[in-house]
Amino acid sequence: MTPSPPSPTTEHPTASGAQSSTARASEDRSARIAVTVFPALILAAAVFAFFVPAAGQAIAPFTSIFLGIIMFAMGLTLTVPDFALVARRPLPVLIGIVAQYGIMPLIGLGVALLLQLPTELLVGVVLVGSAPGGTSSNVIAYLSKADTALSVTMTSVSTLLAPLLTPLLALWLAGSYLPVDAGDMAMSIVQMVLIPVVGGIVVRLVLGKLVDRVLPALPWVSVAGISLVIIAVVSGSTEAIVSAGAIVLLAVVLHNGLGYLIGYWIARLLRQGERASRTTSIEVGMQNSGLAATLAASAFTPAAALPAAIFSIWHNLSGAMLAMYYRRSADNHQSDA
Repeated sequence: MTPSPPSPTTEHPTASGAQSSTARASEDRSARIAVTVFPALILAAAVFAFFVPAAGQAIAPFTSIFLGIIMFAMGLTLTVPDFALVARRPLPVLIGIVAQYGIMPLIGLGVALLLQLPTELLVGVVLVGSAPGGTSSNVIAYLSKADTALSVTMTSVSTLLAPLLTPLLALWLAGSYLPVDAGDMAMSIVQMVLIPVVGGIVVRLVLGKLVDRVLPALPWVSVAGISLVIIAVVSGSTEAIVSAGAIVLLAVVLHNGLGYLIGYWIARLLRQGERASRTTSIEVGMQNSGLAATLAASAFTPAAALPAAIFSIWHNLSGAMLAMYYRRSADNHQSDA
């Protein structure tokens, strides 16, 4: 979970929405800055929590509230056209969602078993893979000149499906390693994710002009919220970081990189265009690590949240590098539907 996504309509502003387009352009600038400095801020938050764990423990009970605020901010950025794309272009959306929930959980389990991670860390990696897409993927898609509207729709739909699919996948893949209360996890996701997102969408519908004025601040709401979540998680995982930080980083790099690679090639094999395939690659590889960290810390132990904390830092770094790579040849594929 990361900076709020730029609106897909930013790429095609209309005269009737001049004021809204201006706000969205400002939001885009804010999002670009946020996604650039986000990894540094998250790393600083992690270092602070590691050396001053008492501060992190003081805010640990409020992580679900922080996540709810982040998800409400995400809801404020969404509009009806974000979901209308499901009807207009169902196949690429379906491919992205199936790849999101079919590839990443299995890759996570495979990487954890390959590296012989301890049980708590294995469960944490699986939970990261079972989370929906993160909104940072929307910003990276925008910076890559990929299909931002498709990315926003994939993230929105996968987020709405999270209360059902995330607990079921965690139970299926991790339940034999640690007890997983899928019912409690589903209820937590409803409270922390679904209700705030839907609430944000409703507020956007009712108070659209007012929301347009605050759009530029929303990326920073996400940055602040996830920084607080990371402080809380890392402060309770200092021993795990010392003993297993390097191997968890390797697991995260493999998990994220394979998500990019396999997501892209599945879309290509299913005859999707280059822009849609690049978008699927980004969407599959980048996860809502804030949700995964919060669920892991509340349902298991702070150590189980460590993979999600490290994923938060790494996938933004790797996403920025991937955006630079994709952007170089993006103009050759702008007409690719």
